[in-house]
Amino acid sequence: MNSRYEVVIVGGGIHGVGVAQAAAVRGYRTLLLEQQVLAAGTSSRSSKLIHGGLRYLESGNIRLVRESLREREILLGIAPGLVERKAFHIPVYRSSRRGAPHIRMGLLLYRLLARGAAGEFARIPSRDWDSLDGLETAGLKAVFRYTDAQTDDVALTHAVARSAEAFGAEILTGARFVGAERAGAGYEFRYVRDGVVSVCHTDVLVNAAGPWAAQALSRILPGPPRLPHDLVAGTHIITDGSLTQGCYYIEAPSDRRAVFVLPWRGRIMTGTTERLYIGDPALIAPTPGEIAYLREALTAYFPGLSAEVVDSFAGLRVLPKTESGLSARSRETVLLADAPVPRLISIFGGKLTAYRHTAERVMERFKTVLPERVTQADTSRLVLPVD
Repeated sequence: MNSRYEVVIVGGGIHGVGVAQAAAVRGYRTLLLEQQVLAAGTSSRSSKLIHGGLRYLESGNIRLVRESLREREILLGIAPGLVERKAFHIPVYRSSRRGAPHIRMGLLLYRLLARGAAGEFARIPSRDWDSLDGLETAGLKAVFRYTDAQTDDVALTHAVARSAEAFGAEILTGARFVGAERAGAGYEFRYVRDGVVSVCHTDVLVNAAGPWAAQALSRILPGPPRLPHDLVAGTHIITDGSLTQGCYYIEAPSDRRAVFVLPWRGRIMTGTTERLYIGDPALIAPTPGEIAYLREALTAYFPGLSAEVVDSFAGLRVLPKTESGLSARSRETVLLADAPVPRLISIFGGKLTAYRHTAERVMERFKTVLPERVTQADTSRLVLPVD
């Protein structure tokens, strides 16, 4: 165990381990602190998708979609046992908010942004609708098929962590960040593990605590910049049944929000919801209303499937505070630095798909303050280990 590090990360979700990998690959003495276990928070409660974010096109977020599609292809290449390409279906009904021409234009743009990387899509003939896992055909006008990808978010987080360790990073779970104070050209920080308080020094500090990011900032002196943000809860349900034709992208009957119906470990996962959350992030849980909302969506599109919930989970997204509705808010990752020449960077928000790119951006911001090292490897080419 060192007492001096060059890069220290607080938080063992996908963004934290991504930064640990990017730092270790560059040869920096790296430490990651996680108060529970890896992927204990949002990184185990996502929709398990590696995708471009088709719906973000409606808000004009072209750059985010292009970036995510690029990262999707990188992850398909470096994590072949963890990220799998899947067929996605968009059914269009008489009652749908988005008509067939609207969907087709969106998919055309999605294909263009994918730059030929599995960006093809097709309109499924009506004669084949009966093969689509029992999809309701009454009022159905069109079905489009395109491709994106699916992953096990926990397994992906652990694989990136093992890669970071292989390059020399230290990863400590059950290690609670106590606080940090600016000390010379860096920070003196404290953490407690197994009842023992350790005091160490780091050149730079990365706050990747996700929903706990604001709490981590409150323990750092002098007080660093804050980002006004909301915690947004999203629930998924797991039901019995199987989907053999892939994934489905539907509109919830009550408010026409986008909802996914996905195959997951031999069952069906439906999600997600969106609601503001105020309270301890550790206590987030699905509400009866959210479960009912998702059951209604599932049975409206797949009336022959069971809506008996065998499991459910809720996670938290960090979204910048704006006057916009939750669905309209930006999903861009925000990197908040303590100064123009940063020694502390906090990661707010972000997508599972773009974790690697986010980590590269963090390390790029630190280039002026960290010693120059010869890069040992490019993280876009590192094949992730699979159990």
